[in-house]
Amino acid sequence: MTPAAATATTNSGPAVAFDNVYLGFDEGDILRGVSFSVPARETLVLLGETGSGKTLTLKLAAGLLKPTRGNVSVLGHQVSSMSEKELLSLRERIGFVFQEGALFDSMTVGENVAYRLREEHVKETEIEPRVQEALQFVELEHTADQLPSELSGGMRRRVSIARALINRPDIVLYDSPTAGLDPITSQTIISLIMRLRDVYGVTALLATQRLQDGFALANFCFDKEAKHVVRVSPNRRPKDGQTADATRFMVYKDGRIYFEGDPQELSSTKDPYLRRFLV
Repeated sequence: MTPAAATATTNSGPAVAFDNVYLGFDEGDILRGVSFSVPARETLVLLGETGSGKTLTLKLAAGLLKPTRGNVSVLGHQVSSMSEKELLSLRERIGFVFQEGALFDSMTVGENVAYRLREEHVKETEIEPRVQEALQFVELEHTADQLPSELSGGMRRRVSIARALINRPDIVLYDSPTAGLDPITSQTIISLIMRLRDVYGVTALLATQRLQDGFALANFCFDKEAKHVVRVSPNRRPKDGQTADATRFMVYKDGRIYFEGDPQELSSTKDPYLRRFLV
């Protein structure tokens, strides 16, 4: 599989950029003047309490919501001012992994993974090989004819990752990908995210309440030669295309960015609010 990320032309600017973004509903503003940027190939881990705006940030980046004020730019396009037709084209370059998988219960695993390709009228002769390739990446090629209800929660989450990468995206947006999963299954999901990042250079925004997921992405990388996950240390930096050292954290509080920095800054903080995420 060769995602578009391998040849993405985003080096002229950030892959994702928020400029003074506000988003409000009847109860008031949820996001209040949020500004940040994510360079190509970087992973930004979004932390914050429930309702702090993490998922809304992902939906804004995908063009599923429009800001009340401010601008959202993705892959050089002003998402906040694009028409729905233009957004459909852009979303072909964006993968979205929903918290609960969001699979179609009446479709087989293979049909779920192929859904976007059929919506885009890709030739049927191209669809099956790409579906098999995506399922093979998440080590579930044997489940193509099964229904989601026949799979475990972790397997369904892996299918959602296969569906997200079927279009070979430049960017993948993960909404709490390990929520509700046991530690071993969570580790499997994070290893897949790590592999997608380090093998194909995919830019990622990952919303989570599990700080350990972010630290795993920061402290480990997928070694393409050894074909397994290895720890990154000062004596062993990532090789070309491995971007464990390009993992950054952003913490929301009261609709604003409370912290933005690298793993070392977060892990050594004395701030009482940030310490709550470290316990």
